[in-house]
Amino acid sequence: MNQRSYAVTPIVAESTLTCPYCGHAEHETMPVDTCQYFYKCAGCGELLRPKAGDCCVFCSYGSQPCPPVQQGQRCADDAAGDRA
Repeated sequence: MNQRSYAVTPIVAESTLTCPYCGHAEHETMPVDTCQYFYKCAGCGELLRPKAGDCCVFCSYGSQPCPPVQQGQRCADDAAGDRA
């Protein structure tokens, strides 16, 4: 029986969120099984929301996209129209 070896790319669970309003950057641990839709900036207090077409704040403002996107998936509960 032949066994194939597949390279598995590890998920990066850390990301630096940078506020588009004040430029404050904060290192955060991302949830691995869901997307985070809102994030309150510790610098200016602005509530960040995903940009149009992005599933979460990490995909919009983070140094790394969220774990589901890193795995080539969309967020399981992604419904951009429901988050207005």
